[in-house]
Amino acid sequence: MRRLAARGAAGDAGEVAAPATDSTDCAQGRSPRPRRLIDLCAIWDPGAFLPAASWKSAPGITRRRLNEAETLSSVREAQLERLEAARPRRPGSRERGPVLRMARQQPPPWVHAAVLFCLLCLSGAIEIPMDPSIQNELSQPPTITKQSVKDHIVDPRDNILIECEAKGNPAPSFHWTRNSRYFNIAKDPRVSMRRRSGTLVIDFRSGGRPEEYEGEYQCFARNKYGTALSNRIRLQVSKSPLWPKENLDPVVVQEGAPLTLQCNPPPGLPSPVIFWMSSSMEPITQDKRVSQGHNGDLYFSNVMLQDMQTDYSCNARFHFTHTIQQKNAFTLKVLTNNPYNDSSLRNHPDMYSARGVAERTPSFMYPQGTASSQMVLRGMDLLLECIASGVPTPDIAWYKKGGDLPSDKAKFENFNKALRITNVSEEDSGEYFCLASNKMGSTRHTISVRVKAAPYWLDEPKNLILAPGEDGRLVCRANGNPKPTVQWMINGEPLQSAPPNPNREVAGDTIIFRDTQISSRAVYQCNTSNEHGYLLANAFVSVLDVPPRMLSPRNQLIRVILYNRTRLDCPFFGSPIPTLRWFKNGQGSNLDGGNYHVYENGSLEIKMIRKEDQGIYTCVATNILGKAENQVRLEVKDPTRIFRMPEDQVAKRGTTVQLECRVKHDPSLKLTVSWLKDDEPLYIGNRMKKEDDSLTIFGVAERDQGSYTCVASTELDQDLAKAYLTVLADQATPTNHLAALPKGRPDRPRDLELTDLAERSVRLTWIPGDDNNSPITDYVVQFEEDQFQPGVWHDHSKFPGSVNSAVLQLSPYVNYQFRVIAINEVGSSHPSLPSERYRTSGAPPESNPADVKGEGTRKNNMEITWTPMNATSAFGPNLRYIVKWRRRETRESWNNVTVWGSRYVVGQTPVYVPYEIRVQAENDFGKGPEPDTVIGYSGEDYPRAAPTDVKIRVLNSTAISLQWNRVYPDTVQGQLREYRAYYWRESSLLKNLWVSQKRQQASFPGDRPRGVVSRLFPYSNYKLEMVVVNGRGDGPRSETKEFTTPEGVPSAPRRFRVRQPNLETINLEWDHPEHPNGILIGYTLKYLAFNGTKLGKQIVENFSPNQTKFTMQRADPVSRYRFTLSARTQVGSGEAVTEESPAPPNEATPTAAYTNNQADIATQGWFIGLMCAIALLVLILLIVCFIKRSRGGKYPVREKKDVPLGPEDPKEEDGSFDYSDEDNKPLQGSQTSLDGTIKQQESDDSLVDYGEGGEGQFNEDGSFIGQYTVKKDKEETEGNESSEATSPVNAIYSLA
Repeated sequence: MRRLAARGAAGDAGEVAAPATDSTDCAQGRSPRPRRLIDLCAIWDPGAFLPAASWKSAPGITRRRLNEAETLSSVREAQLERLEAARPRRPGSRERGPVLRMARQQPPPWVHAAVLFCLLCLSGAIEIPMDPSIQNELSQPPTITKQSVKDHIVDPRDNILIECEAKGNPAPSFHWTRNSRYFNIAKDPRVSMRRRSGTLVIDFRSGGRPEEYEGEYQCFARNKYGTALSNRIRLQVSKSPLWPKENLDPVVVQEGAPLTLQCNPPPGLPSPVIFWMSSSMEPITQDKRVSQGHNGDLYFSNVMLQDMQTDYSCNARFHFTHTIQQKNAFTLKVLTNNPYNDSSLRNHPDMYSARGVAERTPSFMYPQGTASSQMVLRGMDLLLECIASGVPTPDIAWYKKGGDLPSDKAKFENFNKALRITNVSEEDSGEYFCLASNKMGSTRHTISVRVKAAPYWLDEPKNLILAPGEDGRLVCRANGNPKPTVQWMINGEPLQSAPPNPNREVAGDTIIFRDTQISSRAVYQCNTSNEHGYLLANAFVSVLDVPPRMLSPRNQLIRVILYNRTRLDCPFFGSPIPTLRWFKNGQGSNLDGGNYHVYENGSLEIKMIRKEDQGIYTCVATNILGKAENQVRLEVKDPTRIFRMPEDQVAKRGTTVQLECRVKHDPSLKLTVSWLKDDEPLYIGNRMKKEDDSLTIFGVAERDQGSYTCVASTELDQDLAKAYLTVLADQATPTNHLAALPKGRPDRPRDLELTDLAERSVRLTWIPGDDNNSPITDYVVQFEEDQFQPGVWHDHSKFPGSVNSAVLQLSPYVNYQFRVIAINEVGSSHPSLPSERYRTSGAPPESNPADVKGEGTRKNNMEITWTPMNATSAFGPNLRYIVKWRRRETRESWNNVTVWGSRYVVGQTPVYVPYEIRVQAENDFGKGPEPDTVIGYSGEDYPRAAPTDVKIRVLNSTAISLQWNRVYPDTVQGQLREYRAYYWRESSLLKNLWVSQKRQQASFPGDRPRGVVSRLFPYSNYKLEMVVVNGRGDGPRSETKEFTTPEGVPSAPRRFRVRQPNLETINLEWDHPEHPNGILIGYTLKYLAFNGTKLGKQIVENFSPNQTKFTMQRADPVSRYRFTLSARTQVGSGEAVTEESPAPPNEATPTAAYTNNQADIATQGWFIGLMCAIALLVLILLIVCFIKRSRGGKYPVREKKDVPLGPEDPKEEDGSFDYSDEDNKPLQGSQTSLDGTIKQQESDDSLVDYGEGGEGQFNEDGSFIGQYTVKKDKEETEGNESSEATSPVNAIYSLA
């Protein structure tokens, strides 16, 4: 028996409470829990500034923020100190009472650091819950939620759409500027604004030129609390100009010389895609010798004679208009010393010498010279290109001076002529060089790369929600190259021109707010820019005055298992942020300390549940405006335990086995007992019986061998126990005395002893038990430790059955106890008694947790998870994990926090950005090795854009082809899973035909621009919409498209019925097809007769579309018929349905229809009498035949027989034949027709017609003396011309 550690499946938190975490991140002002409503830095109860435990919980964050504080200039520090000293003390402020007394008592230095630290943490002190009732009640300045991209290029054939949407309370109003001047929408009839939105729609259906509306647009969303601004949207109309007409003379070039064919495409917006083809639209084959450059030109490293076989035309494809423009083709004339274009020379090892082409060293065609420079923006792709000429064609290699190429970002293109480095960062700057070489020599070109950067966020300003009298700050920190400048605005106007506000102080990239009041509400804009671009962010400051409110349902019931840990949540909201206290059973002091721990978000953790912890817990939230309370009822339940566990058993095949599993559980919980076999759910067949406390297997077979696990579970927990069943096959008879002895499982080993004690090893010795007539094959050593999983035994190692001493390798800081199990072919012994305990000394961890992941659970967070380390890898007490993270490729400092669990949630993250994550193990002896860096991603948001330009092409009556323009990657806001088409059947083209309009979907995984939708209904009207799908869900839907499927073939006719009222006719009936899929023009019926394997001729009948019945006259009363029916449209015949006529009564059970038709006949008296007479006559005939056959045998037949035997008559070698017919066969020599009648041969004579064999006269050789002297039987049947009646079979057919 083996016991599994699987108790407490409902978790430490019981049935309702969420998992606990001890981490705090003051820098974010958020808790890892989804509804963190309190900022630690905003709370200091009378008597303390900040809890020391909380201060120690985030040392990494503390150091980081203090280092940021040290970077403030001395001017800013002086401003802060002066403001702090001059700040008036209000009676209701938070620094009163014991706090001031503590300040007079010279608080320790860490308190001063805490004050400065909290000053830097003031932003985001209050978070508005997602509860709609609260969201709708609170006033809120405007926030831009959707806007068009900064460079907005539109298709001139479509209406122009410039998006701007915002939220706020009250709902904001919108206006626009164009080229920094007010844009009066009412004066232009083509321009309108969508309802409840600021989105502009410019309609050209009534005329107008889109180019007239090009310019720079900006949207303003305003309500009484402030104004929010969109980006400056530069509107441009896509252009695809025509190629200038030109006549190109043939290009004359010497064989082996380099050549450049220039494309010079017309400038388009956006730039066109260039490709080269012949005038016959055949693509130009490109290779190391001939290739297209990034500028569109076609480069020949050396020209060969075969290059004259085609002409060369440059083509430009324009994205928005989906047009391709072709330039006049170049024609080559190659001058050569060898005018014969022998194709065999193309693969010649020295092709150029064979053709008389002089070899030469490489030289660069692009770029020219030995050095050049290139500038690229951070985050973009760097493309370096080197194209060289030479004979033979040179090879290109790339290098970076002073370092290696970035292998994770660099890739080679265009036959190694181009080097692309994706997502460029500052460390990619430097000097790169390309080396062109062939057997004649080499040359190099150096490219100096400079990396500049448009502004990018380090700290983007976030909305600031404060209570009256609180302090806060807005930070707008960006980086770039050159360093960007920061400009602050308030409600769209420069901050310098706003009225002075003594509670507001601007210090560079930070605005500090002191003692905020209701009148301080506004929307602030931060614009940071340099010569390469700009960033604009809106952040509002809102001041709320709200009494406490409880957010969770009232009077919750939480049930938890005894001795587990649980957490009682009490989410609340208020401004100023309320303080929360817990009480039990309505009395006593505040619960905190000892077995209780209150988190800063108000949750109460009970570390180990006891029976006396059951009761009613009350949480009370209080601020200066009032208080609110809620109650949670806690019930403590007994754990589920298996006290009689199944035992390992060995059974012979065919015997009965019973596995016990007796359970003790809390009577108020519903118990479920189930069984697993080999860790899979066990199917309880008819050989098994499952009872509440056992499993019985009857007639054990080899397939029943395996492990059986009893699972006892309730709603809150479960317990498992496992046993192994061994099935023995039938044994042969023993050949010696030893083999005849009964075999059994070995006895348990005994007298375990530990010797050779060392830091990481120990020697275990034991005395084997009796093997019970079956040699011991293996020993399994198990261990148990008393820290993480006391009482649970784990396999340590396995040794051969010939040893009884082994050295065991151990892990640090584990209190080991060992036991040994012996195994033979019958089964396992009982475990030995455990050894004495041995504790190894501790050490720092030698590994880190595995399966580190970073995934977003919401759009503004990232949950970091890992697999916790077990007891043998902890290596010391107080195992914990140091979690570090930072934005990928931003060079910002690492954030870190210490966690005791197996997860941590980073809040307030941008949507779907990569993070570098590290999780390092640490115990009291030190830290583990440096962890690997794992890339994780923050949460995804719904996609912001829909596929555009959706085109539908009908392939056939049930399938269409889709083509669309893919969305921009930055609008996906996550990992693009698929494009998805939603389609539904709007109506059928057939009148009065009801159709289901249920929406269906077709998925197209990956980033692809086309797909096929199949399984459509023909002859129908459909509508279709497309969306982009990421990990969060669907994006907005595209414009609805309509299409019609053509006519198709119909489905099979419904309810095809074949009835046979009598032996002369067959009736057919059917219903119209369920899916006509077009206009029915008729039905086609095909039928044929069959008898066994013989088939008759197929007959085809065509019917009108309204006919649904047909009566067929049978030509053959014995054969059966097979009918195949299908419906037809103009397209063709549809699916067919096949039925067969009922079998005759003597072949099969009659069909229900036939039986019903005959039921009234079977009850008539005359019919019963007739059947009895026939049965009596048949019985008499059978008796006569039996008597005559009993006198039969082999009769020698000579020449004297009147009628000679036919050639088909079976003969014996001695001239006699066997007359012993089977009763159920036709007569010898007869033939059976298709309808079942028997055709007689010409001769009806039979030996039966002549007397019995005993009355004839024979010669000595056994022949007849005379001619058939006795004909007694023939006289008895005189008047009957044939002898058929003398055979039972013929008698039956004669009656028929």
